[in-house]
Amino acid sequence: MAKDFVTGKKTTFGNKRSHALNSTRRAWKPNLQKVRILVDGKPKRVWVSTKTLKSGKVTRV
Repeated sequence: MAKDFVTGKKTTFGNKRSHALNSTRRAWKPNLQKVRILVDGKPKRVWVSTKTLKSGKVTRV
């Protein structure tokens, strides 16, 4: 579910490093919002990241 409809941005994984350099796995999730945008001239409700909304890559309905 966690995937941007326009850019394809999704959850990325890596290590959380403590001060003692202990490592545990963690995830960075994109800030997704469910919005109505125009897809092929028709309104559609999709998941879009806030960075995509702010950049103006989509037109909200």
